[in-house]
Amino acid sequence: MNRFTLALRLLWRDSRSGELSILLAALIIAVTCSSAIALFSDRLQRTMTQQTAEFLAADLVVSSPTELPPAWAEQAEKQHLTRAQTVEFSSVLIEHEEMLLASIKAVTSNYPLRGQLKTSTADYAQETPSSTGPAAGTVWVEKRVLPALKLQLGDTLTVGEHPLTVTRILTYEPDKQGDFYSFSPRVMMNSTDLAATRIIQPGSHVHYFFQFIGDSTDLLAFNRWLKPQLNASQRLMDIHNDRPELGSALDRAERYLGLSSTLVIIIAGVAIAMATRRYSERHFDNTALLRCLGCKQRDILWLYGSQFAVLGLAASLLGSTLGGLAQQGLFYLLKDLLPKHLAAPGWPALLSGLAVGVAVLLGFALPPLLRLKHVSPLRVLRRELEPLPTSAWLVYGLALGLIGVLIWQYTDDLPMTATLLGGGALGLLVLGGVVFGLLTGLRRLPITSLYWRFGLQGLARNRQASVSQILAFSLTLVAMILSFTVRNDLLGTWQRQLPDNAPNHFALNIFPQQQSEFAEALRQQHISGSQFYPVVRGRLVTINQTPVQKRVSKDSQGDAATHRELSLTWTEALPDENKITAGTWHADAPAGQVSVEQKLADSLKIKVGDVLAFTVGSEQFTATVSSLRSLRWDTMKPNFYMIFSKGTLEAFPSTYLTSFYLPRTEKLRLNALVKHYPNITLMEVDAIIQQLKTIISQLTQAINYLLYFALLAGFTVLFAAVYATLDSRIYEGALMRTLGANRRLLRSNQISEFAALGFIAGLVAVLLSEALLWGLYTRVMNMAYQPNLYVWVAVPLIGALCVAVTGCWGLRGVLGKPPLPVLRQGMNG
Repeated sequence: MNRFTLALRLLWRDSRSGELSILLAALIIAVTCSSAIALFSDRLQRTMTQQTAEFLAADLVVSSPTELPPAWAEQAEKQHLTRAQTVEFSSVLIEHEEMLLASIKAVTSNYPLRGQLKTSTADYAQETPSSTGPAAGTVWVEKRVLPALKLQLGDTLTVGEHPLTVTRILTYEPDKQGDFYSFSPRVMMNSTDLAATRIIQPGSHVHYFFQFIGDSTDLLAFNRWLKPQLNASQRLMDIHNDRPELGSALDRAERYLGLSSTLVIIIAGVAIAMATRRYSERHFDNTALLRCLGCKQRDILWLYGSQFAVLGLAASLLGSTLGGLAQQGLFYLLKDLLPKHLAAPGWPALLSGLAVGVAVLLGFALPPLLRLKHVSPLRVLRRELEPLPTSAWLVYGLALGLIGVLIWQYTDDLPMTATLLGGGALGLLVLGGVVFGLLTGLRRLPITSLYWRFGLQGLARNRQASVSQILAFSLTLVAMILSFTVRNDLLGTWQRQLPDNAPNHFALNIFPQQQSEFAEALRQQHISGSQFYPVVRGRLVTINQTPVQKRVSKDSQGDAATHRELSLTWTEALPDENKITAGTWHADAPAGQVSVEQKLADSLKIKVGDVLAFTVGSEQFTATVSSLRSLRWDTMKPNFYMIFSKGTLEAFPSTYLTSFYLPRTEKLRLNALVKHYPNITLMEVDAIIQQLKTIISQLTQAINYLLYFALLAGFTVLFAAVYATLDSRIYEGALMRTLGANRRLLRSNQISEFAALGFIAGLVAVLLSEALLWGLYTRVMNMAYQPNLYVWVAVPLIGALCVAVTGCWGLRGVLGKPPLPVLRQGMNG
C-alpha cells in the first residue's frame, strides 16, 4: 500500500466518523463566501464601470481642438475599433427677434457608442431612448430653447446659415461634459449639416471629441499607441479624472467591496484554524502509533498534508460551485435594481475560489497541522506527552502574510493594507495581554452566585484557551463592526453629499458688475445658491523655479492640470467640504499666499512653503503655498485646485461662478435669467446627479447582501470555537455529575461562562474596531471619524447573547453523555 492510498483511506475513515465535518464545513463556507463575493463584486464593478462609461459615451475618448489626424483613424481600424465623433461649440441663435446663446453639438450617425440619448415630444408624456442622434436636416433641442426662441416642434431653427427642423426635445445625453465649454441649453444636430452652417472658421473656438469602443485588448493596444502621439492640447479622457464626482464614488465602492471580501476570508480563516487545531489534537494518539510502526516525521507530514490537499481541493471545488450559485441568486434578487445587462466575470474571479481555498488552508490550517510531525512515539505509553507547539513566528507570520496578500489583492491599496495589518496585529497583541490579565483577576472577584462563580472560574482556569477564544470571537465581531459601520457611514456620507436639493445648475461667466444684481435676481426667484467665487484663468508654470513639466509623471493628475488653464480664485473663508491637511488657512494673510488641493499637490510634489509661479495672459506672478486642502469633488459645488489669499488676483480680469438648485418643473424660470444676462452661461448637471444617485442606490442594496456572508462566516467561528473545547467539556461535565452536580447546574455554568466570554469579546472588539476605524477613516478613506456610543453598549450585550446561545446549542449533547464511559476513556488517556 503506497502512502497516498493510505492517506485516502484515513481520510475516508475520518469522514465517516464525522471527524472532519467541522473543518470541511468551515472550509466550504470560506470558499463559498469568498467565491460568491469575488464573483459578485467583480461582476458588479465591471457592470458599474460599463455603466459609468455611458458618461463618456464610449470606452475611450480623446479631446482635441483640431480634427482627427488620418493616422489615428487608420490605426483604430487596424485595431478593429468602432469610432464616432462629436464637435462642440457655442453660437448665438436668433429666431422671432429673440436671441439665445446655445451650446451646439454636432454628432456622427453612430453616436453614442455607449449609453443612449433620451428625447420627448411636446406633451412630455414619456421619454424615448434612442441609440442614434438626430437625422440630417433636423435638430434636437433642450426644453428651454423652445420658449426662449418662441418655437414649437416642427418649426425651423437656423444654426449659422443653415435652417434645420426641430423634431424632438432632448432630455438626456450621456456624455454632457461638466466644464466651461458645455454651455446650456443644448442644440444637437447631425455632423453632415455642420459644413452648411459656415460657423466653424479658422480660429474658431471648437472642441472635438473622438470616441472609440472595442475589445479590451484592442483598446489597450490602441491606447498605448495613441499616448505618444498626443500633443499638449490633446488628452485621453477618463471617468476618474474627467468626472471626479463619479470617480470618487466608484473608488469608495471598490474599496468597500474589497474590504468586505477580505474580512469574510479572515473570519472564515479563524474558524478553519480552530477546527484544524482540534483535528490535530485528536490525532496525536494515531500519529504516535504510526511513529511506533516506523513512520518518519516527513512521512507523517506527507500523510496528513496529502489528506488536507485532497480535502482542500474538494471543498474548494464545491465551495466555488456554491459561490457561483449564490452570486447568481444575489443578482436575481437585485434584478429590479441593477442594470439589465450584467457583465460576465473575469477569469481571475472565476478561479478565485480555488486560489482562496488553497491559500486559506495553507495560511490557517498548516501551523496546527505541523504539530503532528513532532508527536513522540512514547505517547503510546504516556498520553500526557504532547508535541511542542509550532513556532509562533510561523503561526502568526503565515496568517498575517496571507491576510496581507489578500487585502492587497482585493484593494490594490498599500495604505489600507498597512493600516489593517499594523493596527490589527498591534491591537491583538495589546488586547491579548489585557485579556490575559483580566482573566487572572477573575478569581479574586467576590461573586456570590454559584453559577457565575463556576462559569468565571472555568474561564480563568483555562486562560490560554480562553484568551484564544475571546480573541477569535473579538476578531469576528471586529469584522462585523467594520462592515456595518463603514457601510453605514460610507453610504450616509454619499447621501449627505447628494441630498435632494443638491445644486444642479452652474452659472458661469458672470461679470463683476453683475454679481450683486444676479445674486438679487436669484433671491427674487427664491432660488438658493452657493457662494459666488471670482474666477481668473491662469496656468501653473514653475514650482520653486523648476518648470512644472519636470515635476509631473505622464498621464497623472498633475500632468492633466499643467497642460491646460486652471480656474484660480480667492476667498477669505475656507469653503465648505474643504479640510486643511497641512499648513494653515490664509484667512487674514497678506497677498501672495495660495492653498493647493491635496491630490494635485501629491502629484506635483508640492509642499507647504513652496513658491509657485503662474501666468495669466502675458503676465506672471508668484505665490507661496500656505496650506494643502482635501475636498469632495462629488458635492456638485464649485471646487478649485488653487485658492489664493485676498489681494493676489484682484488686478487680473475675472468673472464669477456659482451653483444653485432648481426643480425640474421650474426650468422655464431660467429663460428670464438668460434673456436678461445673455453673457452668462448656465450649465445643467441634473443627468449627472441622477445617474450618480442610481449608482449609489444599486451599491447600497448590493452591500446589504454582502454583509450576510460576513454574518454566516462569523457563526462558523462560534461553532468552531465551541467544538474546539468539546472533549474537555465532556470530561469536566462527567466529573461534576459524578460529584453530585445536576444538569441544571451544569447548564447554568455553561450559560454564564459563554455569556462572560462573549461580553469580554465584545468589549475587546469595540476597542480594536474603534482604533481601526480611526485609522481607516482619517488615513485611508478621508472621512470624518466619530466614536459611536451605541456600539459600546450594544456589541458586548449582543456578543454575550450570541455566544451563550451558540455555545449551549453546540454543547446540547454533553449533558446526555453517561459519566462512567467518559471517565474510563479519560483515565485510559
